[in-house]
Amino acid sequence: MEEQTTVENFDLQITTTAKDLLAETAKWANYLSILGFIGVGFIVLIALIIGITFAFVGSTSSSMGFLESSMGLGVAFVYILIGALYFFPIYYLNKFASNAKVAIKNNDTAALTLSFEYLKSHYKYIGVMTLVVFSLYALLIIGMVFTRLF
Repeated sequence: MEEQTTVENFDLQITTTAKDLLAETAKWANYLSILGFIGVGFIVLIALIIGITFAFVGSTSSSMGFLESSMGLGVAFVYILIGALYFFPIYYLNKFASNAKVAIKNNDTAALTLSFEYLKSHYKYIGVMTLVVFSLYALLIIGMVFTRLF
């Protein structure tokens, strides 16, 4: 005997209040994404300044050895890596905001669906990165405990 599944077919209705709330959310998401892009720009700018400064000081100062001057490049690389990791959730938030604005303006269901896909990607990225950071914290704490014991 075959089991049949029933799929309910319904249309989700978005009220005027829900549209207004989504429009305001899109405005705030756009604002936060613009601030995020500015923040990424500052992070990359700081990385370049640190890298150039340490390279210049390392080449002109005889008291600074190779290790000290290359440390600046390492710090610059870490800042660029942080900027790259920070870029993607900001990008997804920006795409959510722009697609949500288009969806509300044109009553476009496809744009609304795409905007929610970007919002899902944003939260998924933030969730995975949070898990990674907490895991690194746990490893650091375990490492510190073991170095104190032995």
